[in-house]
Amino acid sequence: MLTIEQIKEAESLSAAEAIRLVTEWFPQGVVFSSSLGQEDQVLTDMIYKNGLPVKIFTIDTGRLFNETYELLDRTNARYKNNMQVYFPESADVESFVQEKGINAFYESVENRKECCFLRKVKPLNRALAGAKVWITGLRAEQSDNRQDMPLIEWDEQRQLYKFNPLINWTYEQMMTYIAEHNVPYNALHDKGFISIGCAPCTRAIEAGEHPRAGRWWWESSQKECGLHGEHKK
Repeated sequence: MLTIEQIKEAESLSAAEAIRLVTEWFPQGVVFSSSLGQEDQVLTDMIYKNGLPVKIFTIDTGRLFNETYELLDRTNARYKNNMQVYFPESADVESFVQEKGINAFYESVENRKECCFLRKVKPLNRALAGAKVWITGLRAEQSDNRQDMPLIEWDEQRQLYKFNPLINWTYEQMMTYIAEHNVPYNALHDKGFISIGCAPCTRAIEAGEHPRAGRWWWESSQKECGLHGEHKK
């Protein structure tokens, strides 16, 4: 287990330096789940440009925007690396659609969470199998649920460390990094889409709306899909 001193050392470093330090603590045991959002593109740039030994993967739910697929291609070409892609189990999706309908997630929060669980959480669990550290692109500003998340925390459910290098970054810091390093990003961000997920579940936001307001806009909920422990099954 990491000591308090080790965690404090990581907290004193820049995001890129902290990632490098964690890979030294856990050689070959660090993975990064990218949703290809702006935060994740920043981390991808840091990892690939510095040649850090981190496995980067993404999850294709089967309902993503075409712009997201285009970004995946551009990112792979830019960094000359192929991000590993995980898919949901076909039997899970077929059963859900057959029983409840192709767009059943609009009908109830329970249906939506089940859809997220099958299309996102289960593939994530497969991708994290055997990992020692899971890097995420979470930022505290993104939602109320993330305000108190530390830089590094122990995930008891998955038995690994969850490492959030950008947790204290502001939106402005992120956008400055993207501009200065010419990081590829989703074209939808320029059309008012701040937090981008599956196409049926994401809309652009209006001026003054919370960044997560465009996710599952038809429901009143915590605006989370369960990847980060908000929904367990």
